[in-house]
Amino acid sequence: MEKVEIVRLEKGKEGTFGVLRFNGQVLCVTLEPPDRGNQPDKSCIPAGEYLCSRVDSHSFGRTYEVSDVPGRSHILFHPGNVVGDTHGCVLLGRNFGFLEGSRGVMQSRSAFREFLDRLGGQRFFVVRVEERC
Repeated sequence: MEKVEIVRLEKGKEGTFGVLRFNGQVLCVTLEPPDRGNQPDKSCIPAGEYLCSRVDSHSFGRTYEVSDVPGRSHILFHPGNVVGDTHGCVLLGRNFGFLEGSRGVMQSRSAFREFLDRLGGQRFFVVRVEERC
């Protein structure tokens, strides 16, 4: 089973920013909503380890869903740029930047495609979310 980790580097009102490591190497940057007490569609995922599985999303096509988050469901990895795009999910990008005055992640679609390619159709993997901020 592949090892995927989200290492959070910064938390604030503009979101929760981090990096995603795949087998110990940084693959891309991440953006989640701010910590709002694990509220569905509004908060980042609590730190911990979660099972993820490949799903076909109506909105995003082939992706991965983070499972077993207490009180939450439908947490996906998907493209997007700013915290308003997250809806409680994890956005992937190549680097951090600004879009129309808001902080976010850039080149999200290419980072998302690489994420899917690197996982190579793996059915399950474990994501570990840890705080470094």
